Amino acid sequence: MYSFQPARTSPQAASPPRSFQRVAVNIGGRLMLADHEEYPCTASEMSPGDVNISCMGRPRINERVVAYFDHIGRLEGSAIALTDSGFTMSINATDRKREKLAAQLTWIANKHELGLPEDRRHDRLTPRNTISQLALEDGSSYPCRIVDLSLSGAALDIEFRPSIGTPIRLGNMRGRVVRHFLEGIAIEFNAVQSREALTEFL
Repeated sequence: MYSFQPARTSPQAASPPRSFQRVAVNIGGRLMLADHEEYPCTASEMSPGDVNISCMGRPRINERVVAYFDHIGRLEGSAIALTDSGFTMSINATDRKREKLAAQLTWIANKHELGLPEDRRHDRLTPRNTISQLALEDGSSYPCRIVDLSLSGAALDIEFRPSIGTPIRLGNMRGRVVRHFLEGIAIEFNAVQSREALTEFL
């Protein structure tokens, strides 16, 4: 199970240390350089602090870049290194934005272990409020963090592991546990939810 931890860096490292380890991805998108030229691009490695981008467009070092990636959204930063296929971009973001990005990348890194197909029934949503409580039918509740959310279910980072099939409630939504993974559980809602039903998280 992948989770983001501070990367170990050598004191003699010439470049600034990265705050997070990168995860391998394959995410398409488009980017715009400082001259307003747009190019298709692909993210090959990403962390909440930086991203390796394959692209025909080559920025200058420290040049501002704005990129839009599928399922991730808008990222803004500066080119910090050139590579054979493109460049590495630092990501300028608030702590909240980095937390959201870390949750998205954790899901991408672990989706095969979770056993979820590439073609999911409902698009993944980015929760603004990731802290919640998982409630059981006996009235007990357990703190959890929402790693992934869709109209049909969610993945939760939680210490408690209810058995597969256990009825649960997350917010106002009822469902059941369908899978365990290293850091938590996957749940499926009893009915497909509307976006309005998820407003407390979005």
